[in-house]
Amino acid sequence: MRFILYLFSLIALSVAVIMAVVDATRSIATAEWSVTSLMQSWNARFPQMLSGMENYFTQNGMGFIWDPVLVSLMALPGWLLFAALALVFYMASRPPRRVRGMAAETF
Repeated sequence: MRFILYLFSLIALSVAVIMAVVDATRSIATAEWSVTSLMQSWNARFPQMLSGMENYFTQNGMGFIWDPVLVSLMALPGWLLFAALALVFYMASRPPRRVRGMAAETF
């Protein structure tokens, strides 16, 4: 299980780096700071999937999750969200710490 979580963290980190390079390239080309949100990237590549996800949440009575929560999260830069996701997966994949020393004998 830890290996799968570690693999997910590597994939998420790879996506974060790719998205950061795309944003950096665009910023260098236009000579101004340019950040692409996750919603813009997602809508550019999979517009039907994004609208289908919105319809799913609003039609199943979970519109309160879509509008304030998911829309505000997807307004953040994509590289930031994938880097945070990679960190979460990496932290979950770490083995538990061993207790050493005097405290190990008391437990």
